Amino acid sequence: MKIFNTLTMRKEEFVPIEPGKIRMYVCGPTVYNFIHIGNARPMIVFDTFRRYMEHKGYDVNYVSNFTDVDDKIIKEAIEEKCTANEIAEKYIAECKKDMAGMNIEPATTNPRATHEIDGMIDMISKLIEEGHAYVKNGTVYFSTRSFPGYGKLSGKNLDDLRSGFREIKVTGEEEKNDPLDFVLWKPKKEGEPFWESPWSEGRPGWHIECSVMAKRYLGDTIDIHAGGEDLVFPHHENEIAQSECANHAPFAHYWMHNAFLNINGVKMSKSLGNFFTVRDISKEYDLEVLRFFMLSAHYRTTLNFSRELMEAAKTSLDRIHRAASRLEDIAEHADKREMSDEERKVLDGAKAFIAKFDEKMDDDCNTADAEAVVFDLVRYANTNVADNAPAALAQGVLDVLTELCGILGIHALKKEKSLDADIEALIEKRQAARKARDFATADKIRDDLLKQGIELMDTREGVKWKRV
Repeated sequence: MKIFNTLTMRKEEFVPIEPGKIRMYVCGPTVYNFIHIGNARPMIVFDTFRRYMEHKGYDVNYVSNFTDVDDKIIKEAIEEKCTANEIAEKYIAECKKDMAGMNIEPATTNPRATHEIDGMIDMISKLIEEGHAYVKNGTVYFSTRSFPGYGKLSGKNLDDLRSGFREIKVTGEEEKNDPLDFVLWKPKKEGEPFWESPWSEGRPGWHIECSVMAKRYLGDTIDIHAGGEDLVFPHHENEIAQSECANHAPFAHYWMHNAFLNINGVKMSKSLGNFFTVRDISKEYDLEVLRFFMLSAHYRTTLNFSRELMEAAKTSLDRIHRAASRLEDIAEHADKREMSDEERKVLDGAKAFIAKFDEKMDDDCNTADAEAVVFDLVRYANTNVADNAPAALAQGVLDVLTELCGILGIHALKKEKSLDADIEALIEKRQAARKARDFATADKIRDDLLKQGIELMDTREGVKWKRV
């Protein structure tokens, strides 16, 4: 498999540190509100990458953090008149609901910054001892000049950055030795959460958190570090500097970054009124549609979000569901006879789509082309699996479709939500009317349910329903 490595700006053959195992760290959200669809893209993309690597037989140790102490969290706590921890707890729970809706596999570990403070103090202390950090009035700064490799991920040059740096007017910032030095630890302000440290009662800077959590759960050197392209500089650049100075080892061999998400061609912004949370989208669409849409473009290309494109994704996903449902129906009710030689060839032809799918995913996780392979399989199944096909053929083709969809995190067979009790009661009332040959009442109930998005189908096995 080849991965585009941001560190080298080229596609490289992926070679793990330890054969058969992958250590992967993905920067998670800051939990001060519901996650937005920009947060969702890296979650979906790198969850799919993980699923694919597991499909290839790798044991993936997948770590994704929650930043649960931050200025935005503290601001939200003040507004809601509660503690920062209560805000973090609330929105971690809400984030996990949204992740489940998008079918994100739980991470091997979801560390929280506030649970790793001791490790951060230890790493900061080591950086001070080795001359990579210094203390000024209770604040600890990392000295960017102490790390010769600073800028190797982003391609930024320290001298160029410094020459373009504006005059610092923020109180306290003028005490830095260099304007490009960044905070590792800062003293508390009135009413803020804080922890004891050798330098002050305070809290860690953002960048040190990920360095420490990656080290603890994955080791000094990891295979893959991933996140949105907005994190390349300064966050990931600073992570490299801290980690490599503290650990005396390369931090990550491969860096993967997904591109931005635009709304109707414009950058998402609350001020422009085009800001959408995942929870907003869930009120209108099944979140599986959002996932399918997110994977319809290569992760390194800017993705444009619009209602029209979401509707197109919904229609495409429905095509897959219909094809899978048909195969399931044939498998359940068809003849159990042995397949003919010709039918075995049809099944072998379906299995060949797995290699085609793998070829696309091996090319830097190209989910857009992988989705196209799934649609080719759907067309193949619709054309080559007849309604009177043997159960073994239908089930075999369905198994292939289910496997490929599963790698994308999509259910080939639509998971119907349970019906409300009053809807169930209406269906039972209709059944009773049909039994009594009161077809006028039965038809009216069927039409009323259709208006509510529930389609009833009378089959030999009884009444079935689906959402439309």
